[in-house]
Amino acid sequence: MNKDFKNLLQILKDKIDDLPSGYLTTKNIKGKDYDYYRYYLNNKRLEKYINKEEKEELSNKIKERKELEKQYKDIIKEIKEYQKQVNLSSFNSYIRINEDLRRYVAPVKKFKKRECFSKINEYIYSDSEKVFVLFGLRRTGKTTLIRQVINEMDNETFSKTAFIQLSAKDNIKKLNKDIKSLESLGYRYIFIDEVTIMEDFIEGAALFSDIYTSSGLKIVLSGTDSLGFIFAINDQLYDRAITLHTTYISFKEFSNVLGINSIDEYIKYGGTMSSSGELYNDDKEINKYIDSAIAKNIQNSLKYYQYGNHFRNLKDLYVKNELTSAINRVVEDINHRFTKEVLTKDFKSNDLSLVSKNLRNDKNSPSLILDEINEDEFNRNYKELLEILNKNEQKVNINDEHALEIKEYLMLLDLIHEVDIKSYPNINRVRKNTIISQSGLRYAQAKKFIEALFFDEKFNELDLKIKNEVISRALSTIIGRMMEDTVLLETKLFNKNKDVFKFEFSVGEFDMVVFDKLTSTCEIYEIKHSKEQHKDQIKHLIDATKLNIVEKYIGKITKKAVIYRGSTHLNDEIHYINVEEYLMSL
Repeated sequence: MNKDFKNLLQILKDKIDDLPSGYLTTKNIKGKDYDYYRYYLNNKRLEKYINKEEKEELSNKIKERKELEKQYKDIIKEIKEYQKQVNLSSFNSYIRINEDLRRYVAPVKKFKKRECFSKINEYIYSDSEKVFVLFGLRRTGKTTLIRQVINEMDNETFSKTAFIQLSAKDNIKKLNKDIKSLESLGYRYIFIDEVTIMEDFIEGAALFSDIYTSSGLKIVLSGTDSLGFIFAINDQLYDRAITLHTTYISFKEFSNVLGINSIDEYIKYGGTMSSSGELYNDDKEINKYIDSAIAKNIQNSLKYYQYGNHFRNLKDLYVKNELTSAINRVVEDINHRFTKEVLTKDFKSNDLSLVSKNLRNDKNSPSLILDEINEDEFNRNYKELLEILNKNEQKVNINDEHALEIKEYLMLLDLIHEVDIKSYPNINRVRKNTIISQSGLRYAQAKKFIEALFFDEKFNELDLKIKNEVISRALSTIIGRMMEDTVLLETKLFNKNKDVFKFEFSVGEFDMVVFDKLTSTCEIYEIKHSKEQHKDQIKHLIDATKLNIVEKYIGKITKKAVIYRGSTHLNDEIHYINVEEYLMSL
């Protein structure tokens, strides 16, 4: 019956479009009546004079159009009434339509939108015959984007929209029947959430493009198993999919959507669309997130792709039921390396002496206790503590092949990125700095390691005030280094046509170099967590030897700048740039 409705509606619409809109009116000018035809074009009211013959013909056509428009509205009303009577119990999946769908999408009406909202919204009203694939790790706003798109629909489009929530008991065959039934009922916009939860999704994904979008339906697929989507796109969907990956949330988006314009807050909580950072405040939640959002994502996708024949070197770990543990280990190891590198280096060279100085010069209660501590022994105990944690976590013996494959999948998930580190004199030798894109996850793990200092026997001999000072300064050091990584990563991601890297000398480094290949010019930056301007911040930027090396081997320097948390201004030749302003400008 609805196919008849659909055909009739199209016929009516074509007829209506061929008939004139607007209305006729009469003006009395100097005692004489003149007939005019008024109509709208591009939201502007226009009118033109018509003679008696034109008036009669136009009058009949306008009357016919109004009658057809009434028929069209009556049929739409009839369809809506029919849809209200749809027996949802006859469907295999959980489906939301009509008022149930309206209630479901209403809570996000006032939420601010991510920048990628426009891409999915444009797809809904386009002529595209492709499937729209919305994927990313948990809590990165996928379902919210869908609900926002549905909220923006006019009544007619909304009446043809259905939202399908899948579960593990569903499969392609059952879903196919449901979509077919919805299509017969006149539904044209189908949103399918958690589609990757179906075991046969990857192998059967071509169904959506080959049968439904090619016949005029708009299909939006979303799910948390990003890797499963990547496999499906490379295999079944190929070039018949428009993709939108939600995992990476830049500082600018974090600030615009959540209203938080603080680099420190971004570092502590960035990575999910959560303003409270509840994901990163509890150890159990952190571990649960790594397990469900990342490790099981990879394992489940490999299990279902090519009937489990794509495990490669990870097969032995999967068979032994240790793959999830191995993936967790690699994620934590990336962060471990970062934490150890930052704290064993910076803590030794800066923090302990800085805390000692602060305590020594305290006006109310000066103390020399840290001056009496054996610095080498303190740092050795600190390193050993981290190594003990490392050993405790090494439940799976992972070789290089395992780690490389897992890192490859983590990159596909957009969870990790790499930024180059170049050095002088061997300019062509490039090392990689691996950055976890979810800064809040990285910070939470690093924070756990710092808090573990309280279990160290030597550390516990210190006064509580001193312990708290050391912890505070250590966390500040981590935030500073993570700020540096955030600036490097975002500069790289938003400057695709430029080469962004860190440049090291035998003594000292430029925290960031941005090289423009087209002009053979570069900009050099120091990145500091400080709010204050200090001469030490620019010592490398004004070092003639370092500047000459850069201009000789990289390119002409067009800008020297310090990115920090203070105010933006120019001091001689050095640009001081506020970090939040810099990231918002990318």
